[in-house]
Amino acid sequence: MGRSRRTIPEELLLLALDPTTGTTAQPQSLDLGLAGAQLVELALAGRIAPDGDRIAVVMPRPTGDPTLDSALELLRRRGSPVRAVHWIGGPRLGLRQIYLAHLERCGMVHAVAGQMCGVLPTTRYQATDTAISRDIRARLDSAIRTGVPPDPRTAALAALAHAVGLGKHLYPGNEGRSSRSRLRDLIRHDPMGGLVAHAVMDVQNGAVAQPRRNQAAGVPLQQQVQSQSRRDSMAHTVAH
Repeated sequence: MGRSRRTIPEELLLLALDPTTGTTAQPQSLDLGLAGAQLVELALAGRIAPDGDRIAVVMPRPTGDPTLDSALELLRRRGSPVRAVHWIGGPRLGLRQIYLAHLERCGMVHAVAGQMCGVLPTTRYQATDTAISRDIRARLDSAIRTGVPPDPRTAALAALAHAVGLGKHLYPGNEGRSSRSRLRDLIRHDPMGGLVAHAVMDVQNGAVAQPRRNQAAGVPLQQQVQSQSRRDSMAHTVAH
């Protein structure tokens, strides 16, 4: 996989990076989102595919991206399809720091050392090219503003941004409420992104023990995502 295209985990992390503070929004859930973003990127590369609520390796050949290939190899070693919620919620946290170091090696961010309260060492990260972050944000803004179905990469990125709670970071306050709602609705435009995003939210909610009822009944993946999106929309209406 060449470096001419940014991966979805890289884009998700750049979206979460605050240009003012140099810290990431939603750090606890961001690790989960990055694990999910790896799955989406591997699916787009043709290495894995959904099998109900599970993920199956269909082509073990490396992508050329070390972080993605590490995940692909772990999936391959499982030997059988793994449930998305179990993969995302597994003991592989720390992806945020792994990807920050990865972005630094790629020259997309640079680390700035500092101190908290004059004692504790801290590290902030600044984007080296703010045009990249603006481009990523512009794609989301365009999909939200125009209502035109986005490409699969943008749809998956939007789904993951919603799943990890970046909506209030990207579109804050009452004035951003409609944009947050439309960001959530973009989840229906990419089945794999929708599957992974719902798995991320299930892990956060602790609902990982049993498969969804419609999955157990053999409902197709696309219908699962559409049904869940309708339920999310109804819940959002009641909440407001």
